[in-house]
Amino acid sequence: MARKLAALASVLSAGALILTGCANPSTGSAEDDPTKPVTLKFWHGWSEKSEVKAIDASIARFEKLHPNIKVKATGNVTDATVNQALRAGGGDAPDVVSSFTTNNVGQYCSSGMWVDLDPFMKKTGLDKAKVFPKTLLDYTSYQGDQCALPLLADAYGMYYNKDAFEEAGIKRPPRTMSELQRDAAKLTKRTKSGYERVGFMPNFRLYQNSPDRLFAQWGPTYFGKDGKARLAKEKASKEFYATTRELMRRQGGYGPLETFRTSFGDEMSSQNAFLTGKLAMHMDGEWRGLFMKGAKFAWDTAPLPVPDDRPETYGRGYLTGTVVGIAHSSTHQNAAWELVKFLTANTDQVVAFANAIHNVPSTKAALTSPKLDSDPTFRAFLDIAQNRYSTALPPSINGGQYVTSLQDFSYGVEAGKVHDLDAGLRKLDDEIDADNLQAQN
Repeated sequence: MARKLAALASVLSAGALILTGCANPSTGSAEDDPTKPVTLKFWHGWSEKSEVKAIDASIARFEKLHPNIKVKATGNVTDATVNQALRAGGGDAPDVVSSFTTNNVGQYCSSGMWVDLDPFMKKTGLDKAKVFPKTLLDYTSYQGDQCALPLLADAYGMYYNKDAFEEAGIKRPPRTMSELQRDAAKLTKRTKSGYERVGFMPNFRLYQNSPDRLFAQWGPTYFGKDGKARLAKEKASKEFYATTRELMRRQGGYGPLETFRTSFGDEMSSQNAFLTGKLAMHMDGEWRGLFMKGAKFAWDTAPLPVPDDRPETYGRGYLTGTVVGIAHSSTHQNAAWELVKFLTANTDQVVAFANAIHNVPSTKAALTSPKLDSDPTFRAFLDIAQNRYSTALPPSINGGQYVTSLQDFSYGVEAGKVHDLDAGLRKLDDEIDADNLQAQN
């Protein structure tokens, strides 16, 4: 889970990650012989003990299949450190790189720092459209350049307190936004000094509540065909903010909710607000289930609700995940491809790794494998990952800067500081376009 927080921090500092200069990307014509002895340097971001153990086990499986290739893994590496090494090049730079931040794929591809993988797939007969879900391919490419492949995914859904639902007489989790508003109000328990429990906390500074994740339930189009931001033109933008404002109003308003939020314990501690019963419903990813073993109430998972006028999309959710690629400076790109191919496309490997770190597998075959974790609370996220309406954020040349702009704007909206939403959205579009233009120059 620490990697999720690191990825969010990376988004918030995206401006510092913009790649400068121009690399000499490979065209898949690397000349190294992948059957000869070689040592590959693989940099990744995992740092938690069980996750490192899982990635090391993955490498051991690869080396058993490819005894001539040794892999030297370095963990707990940030995107910024990887980018610095790739700009510098030389013998100390990694051959294979991974990132928890799909928002930065646009930078990796457009700069040429991560090589185009399509020629390698063509040489080795890997049909990406048959192997990977389309949404995951979308967030690992930029303007036709498939410079990364998905290495496990994350899906966002709802965790809910079944005991609280029974007490309130609610028979199932909400499926529409109006049901969410109704149930959230019914589940909220207020006290003279504040709250005992909130039905659903919509505040954007809570844990994983970055606005883009709930906004995904509307399936918004962030950019037009001309590449310009179009949030002001999106009907979904106004509906989204109207929904979150109404959620706040029915549960006491932004001020009291924000005060209650600041009393919550750390997301990763035993004082997590959902785990301690202060939230009856909560948006989170599939990994949260690993941290629910100490819960003193019955709980379950479900997809997040959808807009009332789009009930057919129920089951959708926000998708993101880990991506992996090959460094442009690597002199062992064919051997590096063998590692990337194994980690991302070998069904048994993907399933084993997904089970080990409780993430969503990233291939079509792995998603339907009978060897996957059978826990029904985990299966809900597998369904979200396969739902045809589920979406990921579109890649951008300056990474997640537009997400940061959306976050900052949303903080103002929820606090009542944006008095003209239409004008505010137009200004937000202008800011996003200006940042993208600057990144291109």
